[in-house]
Amino acid sequence: MKKRSAVIALAQISYFKNSDDNVKKIKKYIRLAKKKKADIVCFPESCVHKKEILHFNHDLINEIKKECAVNSIWCIVNEDMKIGRKMYNTAILINRVGKIEGDYRKINLMGDTEGLNSGSKPKVFQTDFAKIGIAICWDLAFPELFQKMKKQGAEIVFCPSHWAYETRAHNDNHKNREKKLIRALVGARAFENLYFVGFCNPKLNAKDIVVYSVIASPHKILKELSEREGLLVSKINLNEIPKFTKLYEECI
Repeated sequence: MKKRSAVIALAQISYFKNSDDNVKKIKKYIRLAKKKKADIVCFPESCVHKKEILHFNHDLINEIKKECAVNSIWCIVNEDMKIGRKMYNTAILINRVGKIEGDYRKINLMGDTEGLNSGSKPKVFQTDFAKIGIAICWDLAFPELFQKMKKQGAEIVFCPSHWAYETRAHNDNHKNREKKLIRALVGARAFENLYFVGFCNPKLNAKDIVVYSVIASPHKILKELSEREGLLVSKINLNEIPKFTKLYEECI
């Protein structure tokens, strides 16, 4: 079997000072990911946050596209975007030459429904290192979406997020309990579908935000980052997917 691997990165960054600062931070972490020899870097949900409505050819998006081209790296950024006459919570996949390869529109909205429309289709994209799917935040709680991406051939699923806990969900120790929940959900999605999952949250000071990002293989947690800004990088062995698939097929 031909050896197949990829280096993936998650940028757990802080943002919200203003849109120019946010894009500077994104560009900085694109360069950091390139130095770590990453094939792709995924940023958290709503990481650009321009007050005006964004679109695919907005100046801020174009800046990010140019940085990807300069560094020859794939990138996932997320923001509320106007597409046609409607607004969607949208993850944009940018390729190594700075072109938008495609987009995914969040299907399962929670707490972000004002003015937004729900997407309707799971998306899987062919890159030069793997087939990748994209989910956004609360999508993580819906296993059927991840199963559909598996059927489309996904080998890695990235999940940009802005995950906050509900105070009603826990009696105490809210953040640590919610981290355990995220860890369990990411691990479950990876195991159920026998692929890799990267979940990326921001580093924010909001009381209810869970500052935690994680990368999981089909059988274990590979890397995790908690309570600080930073870049989470993991070299993944894509040959694990057919190996475990064959193993479980033999057990049926």
